[in-house]
Amino acid sequence: MLINLKRPLITGTVAAITFAISGLTGSTIRAETPEEREKALMERVQQLELENAKLKGNQDTAFSELEDALPSAKAGQCFSKVLVPAVYEDRSEKVVVREAAHEIKITPPVYESVVEKITVEEASEEIVEIPAVYKTVKENVLIDAARKVWRTGLGEKAKPAPADLVAAALANGVPKDAPVNSCYEEFQIPAKIETIEEKLTRKQAGTRIEIIPAQYEWVEKKIMVKDASEKIIDVPPEYETKEEKVLERAAFTTWKRGRGPIERIDHSTGEIMCLVEVPAEYKTVQKKVLKTPATTKKVAIPAEFKTIKIRRLVSPAQQKVIEIPETYQTVRKSILKSPEIVAWRPENTVEDGSPTGKKICLLEIAAKYHTIAKEVIEKPATTKKVPVPEKIAEIKINKLVSPAKETKVEIPAEYQSLSKRVKVSDEKLAWRSVLCETNTTKDLLANIQTALQKAGFYTGPVNGSMGRQTQSALREFQKKNNLETGGITLRTLDVLGVKVGNQP
Repeated sequence: MLINLKRPLITGTVAAITFAISGLTGSTIRAETPEEREKALMERVQQLELENAKLKGNQDTAFSELEDALPSAKAGQCFSKVLVPAVYEDRSEKVVVREAAHEIKITPPVYESVVEKITVEEASEEIVEIPAVYKTVKENVLIDAARKVWRTGLGEKAKPAPADLVAAALANGVPKDAPVNSCYEEFQIPAKIETIEEKLTRKQAGTRIEIIPAQYEWVEKKIMVKDASEKIIDVPPEYETKEEKVLERAAFTTWKRGRGPIERIDHSTGEIMCLVEVPAEYKTVQKKVLKTPATTKKVAIPAEFKTIKIRRLVSPAQQKVIEIPETYQTVRKSILKSPEIVAWRPENTVEDGSPTGKKICLLEIAAKYHTIAKEVIEKPATTKKVPVPEKIAEIKINKLVSPAKETKVEIPAEYQSLSKRVKVSDEKLAWRSVLCETNTTKDLLANIQTALQKAGFYTGPVNGSMGRQTQSALREFQKKNNLETGGITLRTLDVLGVKVGNQP
């Protein structure tokens, strides 16, 4: 157990330092200077850490050195390894809460106030800007340049010609340097076709093959499909059944693992051992006795025959080649002399074909200007220098009359009595007589639940069943009363006030 005490803060260069106090030894540490106190503190902290580690190692050893030998008992008793809690006792110890030290009292310095004149801003000059002078002039700005455009007519309301239509016209007759205000129309010139007669082969000369099929006849034939043989038949043995009573296990007494209302709580191993008497066991065995042994016998298997129909060739197939003459036919066909085309020609041109109604005209749109007013610099901006006079101010200055002084004041040590718990014995695992499936009843479990209710640890139903809620209440009761955990020991029943069997 380690007790940490806060050290008080003391005004001055030297402070009293209170160190950690071990709950095991109760010793304290004092040092004269802050450096010595700091070094002693670090050594004491290391010592306490080693003592705590040793204490933890002793506790682990206590768990490993278990009482493995079962106590002598009678048949019907059950034992389990339970966790016996550690034993503590309260002790009082006087410790230093503040060591003897000293503090420094400071006498502040004394000042007097005087007035002095000082220059707060030296004489200089600043540069002042003289702004530029502007004048307003007018200027024509081009907002829409002159350009040539293709439209569907020469009128002002004519719509712009589509770009794909203009591209098709330029590719089919409209010159790229067409004059302004000229129009062009699209003409569709039909194709020129000529009709002629031509003699063509209807079917080429060739040959035809005539097949004379083969001739067959059907005949019957008897064939053997399986040879004669013999087989060996197994004649199984014959048995008769007889009954016999035999000793399977003799009577004996032994320690057996039992089942209890609680098989594992906290750090318990969960082992419950019961000394029980096991009666002898007998078993009726049915035996089969051989009456006649197994034998074999041979049985003849005759040959097997089958009558089948066979198709036999009388005369093979033959072929005959027949000549077929060529045949002709006369056909009329049209020949394309010139294909149908689409061409663009100047408007009102006499041309073979007919106009499609599509028309484009090249117009020129004049440039547009807008008059704006803008300001231009008539006289650029300049600067001039202006002198700035010196500035003097009067200020108050505190001059030192007497310096600060310090006085050393002694502070006595302070003590306090502390109460601490000291471990007398470590916790361990040991065999204890417990309730188990062998020596408990439903009524006894109901009495335990009732006792836990009265003690304020159980709020569930009194049903004589060792459920999770009952186990949790029992574990809390054992911890609260520093009892063994891991089973329902007789000491737990005694503290609860529950009687077992013929217990007075």
